[in-house]
Amino acid sequence: MTNQKIAQMLELLADLMEFQGANAFRLRAYRNGARVIRDMPDSVAKLLENGEDLVQFDGIGKGVAGKCKELVETGGLEQLDAMLEEVPRTVLDLLNVPKLGPKKAAAVFNQLGIVNLEQLEAACMEGQLRQLAGFGEKTEKAILEGIAIAVAANQRILWSKADQIVTELRKYMLAEPAVNRLEFAGSYRRGKETVGDLDLLVDSDDPSAVMNHFAQFESIQSTIMRGETKMSVRLEKEFQVDLRVVPEASFGAALQYFTGSKDHNVLVRGRARQAGLKINEWGVYRMEGDQEEWIAGRSEQEVYETLDLPVFPAEIRESRRELEWAESNPPPTLIELEDILGDLHMHTTATDGRATIEEMADAAKARGLHYIAITDHSQRVTMANGLDAERLLAQWRTIDQLNREREDDFIILKGIECDILEAGGMDLPDEVLSKADWVIASVHYGQRQPRQQITDRIVGALRNPYVSMVAHPTGRLINKREPYDVDLVAVFQAAAECKKLLELNANPKRLDLNDVHLLAAQSHGVPIVINTDAHRIEGLADMKYGIKQARRGCLTAGDVANTLSWEAMKKLMRRS
Repeated sequence: MTNQKIAQMLELLADLMEFQGANAFRLRAYRNGARVIRDMPDSVAKLLENGEDLVQFDGIGKGVAGKCKELVETGGLEQLDAMLEEVPRTVLDLLNVPKLGPKKAAAVFNQLGIVNLEQLEAACMEGQLRQLAGFGEKTEKAILEGIAIAVAANQRILWSKADQIVTELRKYMLAEPAVNRLEFAGSYRRGKETVGDLDLLVDSDDPSAVMNHFAQFESIQSTIMRGETKMSVRLEKEFQVDLRVVPEASFGAALQYFTGSKDHNVLVRGRARQAGLKINEWGVYRMEGDQEEWIAGRSEQEVYETLDLPVFPAEIRESRRELEWAESNPPPTLIELEDILGDLHMHTTATDGRATIEEMADAAKARGLHYIAITDHSQRVTMANGLDAERLLAQWRTIDQLNREREDDFIILKGIECDILEAGGMDLPDEVLSKADWVIASVHYGQRQPRQQITDRIVGALRNPYVSMVAHPTGRLINKREPYDVDLVAVFQAAAECKKLLELNANPKRLDLNDVHLLAAQSHGVPIVINTDAHRIEGLADMKYGIKQARRGCLTAGDVANTLSWEAMKKLMRRS
């Protein structure tokens, strides 16, 4: 019983409890416990075996600890089994539909007998939902529009979730002596924000031993097919993993081929034909009439060198700018995690965060950062206990005091995530904002307003002399909420004109701006700031997801403002 498995079972239990209308505090306890357990370096099973009390760990209460003990001792949860007898697992897919929260999902299940997305769509098309109390025609229409998002959530998982599977599977597979090398390819390796399946490539002289070991991976639910060198399986939640065992001479060619993208491989094969070569997953071949001679394939470097090309970073293999970059000498170097010096979007216990200013600062410094900005919500975000002017100014006085008391060069900046109001303008007066080191402007309300209205709100914020940056500029939540309708070209132009910055929010559920938008921002000369939007210490680790997205957007360290020192960053923030 791995930590990952325990966390998954606790999350499933919380989902079912939410569907049945359980107390919000109990739900939060189970979800927080699942998060803590997933991130723990030590095995929960081993800790319990050694007589340890899990309650000693922050975020794990008696209820969660009891469930962990039951899972380790019995392999299951009696409460969960009982719930699954009452509610089919497919009903949980309804919770992925925007505008269909747990109460409404329970209503369509209990009153209409709807158990999956297909039935929900049919009911919307027939006008059945609007007949229920609390729905209406507008709600029914919004639910129908959101079904596509829920379907996508079933088909593709977040890159961060895929990365958890990869980490566990990599460790497991490397324990098999017959594995010489292994790599994960496909959309996972290219860093796409969602992943439909995993391609696992293994270099081995003993395919049977590799596949026998793979077949024992504990998360496998079923085997789809098994051949001499290929095997496909389904993990929990229907996620597919394809294993291919290849000889050493073909490993590089297979890695290049299965990494893709399809469009990138078309470019590569076209260049090969022009040179009288053929490329496939087995290698590079020189063609002479009907004869072909294998000439390369052991590594990706071998493959690309035969075409006089550099080894493109996997993230940019999307048939966008690769060949343009290949003409550069040397090609630009994409940003790395180590380039980041500061994190300028995070929350504390003053609003909806889970750590104090000091705790966030110490954790950021431990990660090698030089500065952070504390950016709690402004007063409009009442559900997060947003700060009014009086509380904000008091927080800033505390930050000034902390900076005076610190015995290092680490800087805590006085910041705020200030809402852009539905009617336009900022949530706090300029008199207050003028005293900040760093002001983020954000849209949290009125996200369904017309395109021009939302665009005018954001452009208006960029023209405010005290705003530094616009956060998560399209407001999307991957597989949960579509971006709001905004004219990003107008936003890029205003940001460039006003010398303002735009955010790449590194939260794996946001990754906003997306890769295409980052390319556009770069072409407009708008610096990007990669921030975690962390609400707890562990959230600071999300920076790696932002870096992956930035690389997909072809960003170098020079395109990202918070690779600079704070003194250098301030020069980018000339107020209009």
